[in-house]
Amino acid sequence: MGERATQALWRRLDAIILENRFTISVFFPLNGVVLLLASAEGVLPGWLSFNAALILLGTVVMRSPLLAGVAPVITSRAAVAIGALAVYAYGIEYIGITTGWPYGAFHYGVALGPMIGGIPVGLPIFFIPLVMNAYLLWVVLLGDRIDDRRVRIATIFATVMAMDLVLDPGAVGLGFWTYVAGGPYYDVPISNFIGWLLSAAVAIVLLDWGFDHHRLAVRLRSCPFILDDLVSFVILWGGINLYFRQVIPVIIAVGLAVALVRAERFDTGLFTLRAPTLR
Repeated sequence: MGERATQALWRRLDAIILENRFTISVFFPLNGVVLLLASAEGVLPGWLSFNAALILLGTVVMRSPLLAGVAPVITSRAAVAIGALAVYAYGIEYIGITTGWPYGAFHYGVALGPMIGGIPVGLPIFFIPLVMNAYLLWVVLLGDRIDDRRVRIATIFATVMAMDLVLDPGAVGLGFWTYVAGGPYYDVPISNFIGWLLSAAVAIVLLDWGFDHHRLAVRLRSCPFILDDLVSFVILWGGINLYFRQVIPVIIAVGLAVALVRAERFDTGLFTLRAPTLR
């Protein structure tokens, strides 16, 4: 595909996302909250309850703004980083399922799309965007300080860990996965977060090596929807934790929402997503 055709494709993808932002970033996660909670409460028919195809499809749709937003700045080096991170994700998940290390002994209670050897085939689409969202958020919020690698890594790392503090208790509440020994944080063990320290560090280092944050900053200026997936994350997992009355994850989700407001990524009054002005 020639450069002109590639640019035309990116423009077409941008237009599709822009035309459907509310549906993708607000309707889909709200619909996900309803369907997932109804599944967990056993009020849906068996064929619809925790439907694996719908879970994977919904995830891909909510990820689409991020995928379309980042695609034009993916170089061969970035592709290598993403590929290496996907291999890592599968490898560490296999070790975790078979040995209980490093996250603690756990098992999946719900098929998150097609599963092979007890591992979701779509695992990279679940994991990698969490880190990428944190990366992009701080490219906006840090401004010129993004050039300080220590500050960049530290803030992204803290945000990824905060996102897991929201994700894991919500997922356990739904029954997506269960830790054999339970744990002190809404049935999530401390070992899970120790494991995430490792996985977050690997992911951040790989993505920081693969992507040029200056190119990402340029793309952020022209792409108003690139962080919409993080909006979906806040709505989906904030709503699920709110239903289960899990206060700390809800507070953290609200904190992420505040960060999105500071990044000028959505209007809290009208839920109308809008373009940012980089500081």
